[in-house]
Amino acid sequence: MKKVFIFMSLVFAPLSFAGDVESGKAKSAMCASCHGADGNSVNPVWPTIAGQHENYISRQLALFKSGERKATVMAGMVAALNEEDMKDLAAYFNAQKPVKKAAEPEQVALGQSIFQGGKAKLDIPACMSCHGVAGEGNPLSGYPKVGGQHSAYNEQRLKDFRSGETVKNADDVNGNIMASVAKYLSDDEIKAVASYMQGLSSK
Repeated sequence: MKKVFIFMSLVFAPLSFAGDVESGKAKSAMCASCHGADGNSVNPVWPTIAGQHENYISRQLALFKSGERKATVMAGMVAALNEEDMKDLAAYFNAQKPVKKAAEPEQVALGQSIFQGGKAKLDIPACMSCHGVAGEGNPLSGYPKVGGQHSAYNEQRLKDFRSGETVKNADDVNGNIMASVAKYLSDDEIKAVASYMQGLSSK
């Protein structure tokens, strides 16, 4: 399975996006109530998008609009957005500085072991093999930045992947990879790695 992950990371390279930061700022007011004016959400169930990769943000907005990624609130928010709007918003939030967070001390050991070492007995690779040592992600391969993301959001996303709720499109390479990993994680392991990722900082 490790070879498959390496292969996917090399071949899956979404087109680059080049939005306008100032235009994105002007369009971002609609996002502020949930994600914060600068992309740093106060409610931990809503993701921090400050510093997230442009291509990842733009792609997720497109998936929400098409209905391939399900979220009632987001579907309504993106309904009127066109491709240029999505690129501009992605550029603006990518340019913002994420607020540093901390991991729960009691979760660090287990979370770090999974993030850095995976689960060898099940041949599951380390999270950092795709998301980077500091959780910085890989924009060329479409892997999002996970360092500094809210633990509560990380935890819910991993549980969604585990249940199959997130993956509805057979062509979603990254989603299917995550589903194949998360299905082997227990609630305690998910909680620990989610907290560990919250404490990582790469920007």
